[in-house]
Amino acid sequence: MKKFVLGLTAAAATFAATAPASAAVVLSSTPGNAVYQGGGFDDNALIFDFDSETPRWSGPIFTTTTETRARPLGSTGGFISVGPADGRTGTFDLTGLNPLNAISFLWGSIDEYNSFDVLGADGVVLATFTGSDVWNPANGDQTAVNTNRIVRLDFTGETRTAVTGLRFNSYGNAFEVDNIALAAVPEPATWAMMIGGFGLVGAAARRRVRTSVAYA
Repeated sequence: MKKFVLGLTAAAATFAATAPASAAVVLSSTPGNAVYQGGGFDDNALIFDFDSETPRWSGPIFTTTTETRARPLGSTGGFISVGPADGRTGTFDLTGLNPLNAISFLWGSIDEYNSFDVLGADGVVLATFTGSDVWNPANGDQTAVNTNRIVRLDFTGETRTAVTGLRFNSYGNAFEVDNIALAAVPEPATWAMMIGGFGLVGAAARRRVRTSVAYA
């Protein structure tokens, strides 16, 4: 699977899930392409392409399109999927990888019944977005660039250290994802210091972040 990255277009639609004062989760997206174009990060981004198993993903990995799931446009190799046929939810664990400036992923055949939660400590939901928040109509078209989008989440304030996971949900078949990319992943040498600081940010991470979605 290709791992190069390019910038997002200026035409990306933007939404914000706001927290008190300086904390927010900002959602933007850009149309996909038959060749994956990356999440807009530099070459130091950490990308999970699901071409091999990862303990950070709670569900199975798939490699083929079937009647119940479709490979995202631009995806190669493995991808992940949730829905009645694959399990209605699945969680991607981000523990130990924050602080994060941004996350992106390739969302295939976006449906209105797809949604995902940005999780904080102890499973607290920091923000929730649906397929219709990303593109409307979210009609599940498997070949259109507008329903196979590169979705990006930018974090500000305390959310940079509070994020612990992404939970994908779907009550219909299916919600397909590939190429989860992370920006501003700490260098290995800083991980020990970061772990030591978890206690200091624990109280902030436990507070529920109020969310709202609005067109930019």
